[in-house]
Amino acid sequence: MQRYLKVLRLFWSAAIASEMEYRINFIIAAVSSLGNLVGSLFSLFLFYRTGYTFTGWSWDAALIILGIFTLLQGFSATFLAPNLNRIVRHVQEGTLDFVLLKPIRSQFWLSIHTLSLWGIPDLIFGLLIIGYAGKKLGLGIDKYLLGILPLACGLVILYSLWFILGATSIWFVKIYNLTEVLKGFLEAGRYPISAYPATYRLFFTFIVPVVFLTTVPAQIILGQIQFTWLIGTVFLAILLFFISTQFWRFALRFYTSASS
Repeated sequence: MQRYLKVLRLFWSAAIASEMEYRINFIIAAVSSLGNLVGSLFSLFLFYRTGYTFTGWSWDAALIILGIFTLLQGFSATFLAPNLNRIVRHVQEGTLDFVLLKPIRSQFWLSIHTLSLWGIPDLIFGLLIIGYAGKKLGLGIDKYLLGILPLACGLVILYSLWFILGATSIWFVKIYNLTEVLKGFLEAGRYPISAYPATYRLFFTFIVPVVFLTTVPAQIILGQIQFTWLIGTVFLAILLFFISTQFWRFALRFYTSASS
């Protein structure tokens, strides 16, 4: 474990040093994140401006959902996109050979090799929205602590889905369209699941588990859901992570190195 932590520190320190060479990009990313946030708030406001509310969700409660969704966007931009999108390039250029030869697990290397600072504004904005909405709702620190576990599970679920798609590049090489489709589905997480018809709720629960990314953590924080859902979220996170590791090992059986 110490060896992996040391490698992680070296990777991220080098990545941060590299990113800091272009500091103006951070300002651009912050402005872009702010623009996206304003757009999300406006689209949510369009539903509530006439007094309409999603079933069981007040304006402030819906903001909790939006805050968690913004956090997920920041997590994706900071950790997932800079790493997992490069799997395609490694396969195309044959540099995956060098990754497989390294004395650490290839999935670990591919998942954490770098990070981008440009997702940090979304992380900050997400926390600010959750804090503001929680203050309006009178939530105590204990409610936020309850939400840490389902939120962490949501991050694992999101990572696992993205990595599984990345692993399919060994067969299909160009999978950018698939990741864009996944990101499009995840956009549904900016609203409570009750905003969708019953058919879509089933789809976003059992096919693409968007409900476990935003709605369940928000409901845990708000105290609106039974803990069986929390158990289900933990189980799903463990299951998908296990599937991602096994699927990667299976995919590597079909990988033909650049030197062969």
